[in-house]
Amino acid sequence: MSTISVIAQPVKVSIAKNGNGYVLLRGGKPYFIKGAGGSSYLDILVERGGNSIRTWNSTLGAIALNDAQKRGLTVTMGLAVGIERHGFNYDDTAAVHQQLEKLRQEVIKFRNSPALLIWDIGNELNLGYKNPKVWDAVNDIAKMIHKEDPNHPATTSLAGVNPKVVAEIIARCPDLDLLAVQVYGGLAKVPEQIREAKWTKAYIVTEWGPTGHWEGPQTPWNASIEETSSEKALVYETRYDASIKVDKNCLGSYVFLWGQKQERTPTWYGLFTEDGESSEVVDVMQYLWTGSYPKNRAPHLDSLLLDNKRVLSSIYLKAGKAYQAEAFAHDPDNDKLTARWEILPESTDLKTGGDHESRPDPIAGLIGDASTDHALIKAPEKVGAYRLFLYIMDDHNHVATANIPFYVKP
Repeated sequence: MSTISVIAQPVKVSIAKNGNGYVLLRGGKPYFIKGAGGSSYLDILVERGGNSIRTWNSTLGAIALNDAQKRGLTVTMGLAVGIERHGFNYDDTAAVHQQLEKLRQEVIKFRNSPALLIWDIGNELNLGYKNPKVWDAVNDIAKMIHKEDPNHPATTSLAGVNPKVVAEIIARCPDLDLLAVQVYGGLAKVPEQIREAKWTKAYIVTEWGPTGHWEGPQTPWNASIEETSSEKALVYETRYDASIKVDKNCLGSYVFLWGQKQERTPTWYGLFTEDGESSEVVDVMQYLWTGSYPKNRAPHLDSLLLDNKRVLSSIYLKAGKAYQAEAFAHDPDNDKLTARWEILPESTDLKTGGDHESRPDPIAGLIGDASTDHALIKAPEKVGAYRLFLYIMDDHNHVATANIPFYVKP
């Protein structure tokens, strides 16, 4: 009895000129990326109309590719490249060569997966960098990819669209097949910025989402003010419509984050909560990807007040004193709603570029007489910066979220 070995066959991916724009071809057929950053909730991604995921490295590459392939999804596979702000020195030729050879083995390992779509060389290498030799290294990696894997294009993901950085890429990285950019509040301006930066090839958006914590208003004590989940839903839709949807040089995008993470707050960037509840933004993504909303939609949160003040009011409370919080929310399907309130200290573990942050522990015993539309809040005894968080859930695992920063005085 003989054993037949089944060898995975790659699906050819290429980029072609298409009138006054570009088209991504997968297996010879047009393929517009309706993607999500992250590898969680993949069944929900398929159900909502997504077709691709993006990773930031290939550590769990085999798992990501296998999980995607089972569901008919593709993967833009991240290749972890040394970051200058983390101490990597691009003047160290031995380290640069060692990195290239390590990545060669990763490319060889995963190149034949039918789920593989694009290689993404590094993540936001321009963030805080000074040594332009990083782009020489990126181009050498792209050359290597073309040699080892002629079936998949190569890109690199930039933080923002900085004309000087793009000029460096144009000069030093001719072997990149397309550009990838990561933009939040300024997404609607990306098509214009790409043109002004004189990038003439195709591009994708590998991260986009709510207004970033560095972009919006801040309190006098430097706490960034977060949009509610319903405000996020609106900006996701309008910014996508103004850019990714209409720019003929854009081959698609990866919304951030299809999952949950702590970054400034536990709710800022994730489309899901820690308990796996999906927000109104997920409903909007289904609409953007398929043209229709789900039959049952997430709750909508109009506003949250603390001491009869809105989030932009710079709220100061007195230590140990009780205050009223009010929420104004409704459910599009008239589902029964429940609420979860909590108070967290303002995070002090603040990083850049999406680096890991630790979640503050909630403070117990400060929430009383709580319902979906109000709660009695006792200000902590310790002077300092805090946030009041509200989660409003329906009975279909959907959620609306909001938070208000406040400062406790003696």
